Amino acid sequence: MQNKKIRTVLVDDEPLALKGLKLRLENFDDVDIVGTASNGREAIKKIRAEKPDLVFLDIQMPGLDGFDVVKALANEELPIIIFATAFDQYAIKAFETHASDYLLKPIDEMRLEQAIVKVREQIAEHIAIEQNAKLIELIRSLDTPPEIELSEILTADDITNKKQFETHFNIKDRGEITRVDVSTIEWIDAAGDYMCLHTNDKTHILRETMKNMDKRLDPEIFKRIHRSTIVNIQMVEKLQPANGGKYILTLNNGAELQASRNYRDALSQFL
Repeated sequence: MQNKKIRTVLVDDEPLALKGLKLRLENFDDVDIVGTASNGREAIKKIRAEKPDLVFLDIQMPGLDGFDVVKALANEELPIIIFATAFDQYAIKAFETHASDYLLKPIDEMRLEQAIVKVREQIAEHIAIEQNAKLIELIRSLDTPPEIELSEILTADDITNKKQFETHFNIKDRGEITRVDVSTIEWIDAAGDYMCLHTNDKTHILRETMKNMDKRLDPEIFKRIHRSTIVNIQMVEKLQPANGGKYILTLNNGAELQASRNYRDALSQFL
């Protein structure tokens, strides 16, 4: 299923900064830039007209700054706000205005990707709330409602409450972007600040932390078996005990991975 497009407005009084952010956001297939603005007054008009899901909002602008823009829209339905600033001193104030996140200039690619991941999660949660609301209205419209409390429906473990995880990664290498389907990943290991994504025919390098990778992948399929290794359990063919409470996993392609005893619980379905 294709991800919902994140309708996005960019606001910055520096043309080069605006162009640079726009180019970087082109790496994200689900980010749809629906407008830009170069000052606070333009930003307010653009946000009201487009009603975007997400706004990247520069803080330091002549006239109305980023905080003034938020104040002007305070009584309306606000989009997700990510502040951009060249000065770390604005970070605390940014969060006091309930920003989703903030980015320091020059914007780091990894921090930008982390911010987009967070936005996706927030949008997914909002979609789940909307789906539940529609479900309630449907049940209320029935002539003979089922004998079940609405609270039970809301807390049921159904698809509306399940977190959405990545279905693919966009790997940037030498100016080219390769789309890697998550289902083809056999295992992942860490190499410093980078992740090595091993598929059946190639190893792809992605700049990401192991902690964030854990959050982005479905834990029912991708299990952490070592502090620096994640494995796709659907690719595991054999499990053998080793010294010190460790295990050796043999994958369908013959590759062997070592599982630490600290992550024994991840292997419970095989034991």
